[in-house]
Amino acid sequence: MADTSSRTDASTDGDTDPRDLGSERGQMMLAAAAASDSSDRSKDKLDQKTVRRLAQNREAARKSRLRKKAYVQQLENSRLKLTQLEQELQRARQQGVFISSSGDQANSTGGNGALAFDAEHSRWLEEQNRQMNELRSALNAHAGDTELRIIVDGVMAHYEELFRIKSNAAKNDVFHLLSGMWKTPAERCFLWLGGFRSSELLKLLANQLEPMTERQVLGINSLQQTSQQAEDALSQGMESLQQSLAETLSSGTLGSSSSDNVASYMGQMAMAMGQLGTLEGFIRQADNLRLQTLQQMIRVLTTRQSARALLAIHDYSSRLRALSSLWLARPRE
Repeated sequence: MADTSSRTDASTDGDTDPRDLGSERGQMMLAAAAASDSSDRSKDKLDQKTVRRLAQNREAARKSRLRKKAYVQQLENSRLKLTQLEQELQRARQQGVFISSSGDQANSTGGNGALAFDAEHSRWLEEQNRQMNELRSALNAHAGDTELRIIVDGVMAHYEELFRIKSNAAKNDVFHLLSGMWKTPAERCFLWLGGFRSSELLKLLANQLEPMTERQVLGINSLQQTSQQAEDALSQGMESLQQSLAETLSSGTLGSSSSDNVASYMGQMAMAMGQLGTLEGFIRQADNLRLQTLQQMIRVLTTRQSARALLAIHDYSSRLRALSSLWLARPRE
């Protein structure tokens, strides 16, 4: 009886309750299921982020394509408008709307000197483009110095014609030349007294003309310094003129309309008109400086270097005009 009880106790201690075992397995299964669900949710979150990111990338790419398409279309429209304007100017000249007297003085039928000058300047640019294409072809074909000299002399004569046109235009509307409205926006950023700064142009050409002899380097440097000094003197003269104009217009009593002040006002206007008359002289001196700088540069350089220099000046101006076209046609968001 004692042995039986002992075996029963031993059996009871050594065996595990099946219900307890089932409970442990259930807990393990629940834990595994929970871990699987958590992993699935994490994957779902990652997949959703990826999908959103891909959708955003596709939308950004679509907008970029649309912007690019619109930009290209604007450029094409600008090109067509420019071509149309050139054709209209050409037809106007053929019909005699713009009349040139002995090739020196341009006047429109309506007496608009600014419009006449713009038309003459457009014609001048067309001829310059033709000359530059001829010069470029001659350089690429390794033409001789004699042939190049003929083309270079033609280009210089064409510059002289430009300064004659500007001199006549200054008599009609000096403010139009000073404002630079006949230039493109990018060109106006570098405008000085109705044109380019000779000293700055020589700096730009320095790297384009290599190799140069020591004598040529000294000559170009000296020419650059001389041009800079002349430009400074003209700029100081313009500042003095502006100051004199301000003092003339502000003298007396402002804001009063008595008879005495009216007489003083008329006297001030007459004096100011006389001072403005000197603007034409500033434009003429600045253009003379530009022409003389080009002529002296040609004397310092060889024929082939002169051809390259003139071509570089033209290409620089062309790039400024192209930059203006691109800027005006840029997408605006």
